[in-house]
Amino acid sequence: MDALSWRVPRKVPAVKLAAAAALFAVGLLFADGDAVRLVLAAAVAAALALWAARDLLAPVRLAADPTGVTLVAGFAGRRHLAWSQIERVRVETRPRLGIRTETLEIDAGDSLHLFSEYDLGAPPAEVAAALKPLENR
Repeated sequence: MDALSWRVPRKVPAVKLAAAAALFAVGLLFADGDAVRLVLAAAVAAALALWAARDLLAPVRLAADPTGVTLVAGFAGRRHLAWSQIERVRVETRPRLGIRTETLEIDAGDSLHLFSEYDLGAPPAEVAAALKPLENR
């Protein structure tokens, strides 16, 4: 079986960058000469831009093959986990604010890796189903 991979959808970093630009523009507009407001808007816009940069530098959040999974670690690093290191792969579903959210959990004993649909570009339940045949080898 070939390797599988899941990545951040292209529109996600674009939305984050647009929000950062809009936030900075609104900060400039409403700063009204107040340096604190301007610095605060710039800091939040920079944080959003940095978050978008992570999506651009490490778009593939999860890859799997018969040897194990490779996932993003830290800002844009990679970590490979052999299937023998993985204790459990499951989907956690929770109702929140009237919306049902799903998270893919990969439990490696000493670390827990969480992925949302925005990380994977696919519903976590679909990703878990695709991982199952590789996991059981």
